[in-house]
Amino acid sequence: MTMMKALLPALFAGALLAGCSSADRPALEPIPGSITYGGQPRTKLTKSPIGSAVYNQFYNGTGQRVEETYILQPDRSLKLVRREIGPDFPD
Repeated sequence: MTMMKALLPALFAGALLAGCSSADRPALEPIPGSITYGGQPRTKLTKSPIGSAVYNQFYNGTGQRVEETYILQPDRSLKLVRREIGPDFPD
C-alpha cells in the first residue's frame, strides 16, 4: 500500500505531462543577431552530424544578452529551437 501511495503522484504527473508537446508552441522567429535572420546561412555545416546543437550568443538592441540554440536538420538547415533573453550580468 505504501508503494502505491508513492507511485500515485508520479503516475498522475506523467498523465498530465503526456498531453504536452513542443508542437503546441509556435515556432521561434529569428531576430536581428540570430544566425538565421535574413535566411539560412550560405555555408552548410557538412562535417557536423544531423541533430547537432549549434549555439549562438549576442546582444539585442536593448543590450540584453540573447542565447539561442539551433538543431541541424537533415537538409543541413538550422532550426531555431530555444531562445533565452536576460540581463548581461544576472544577479
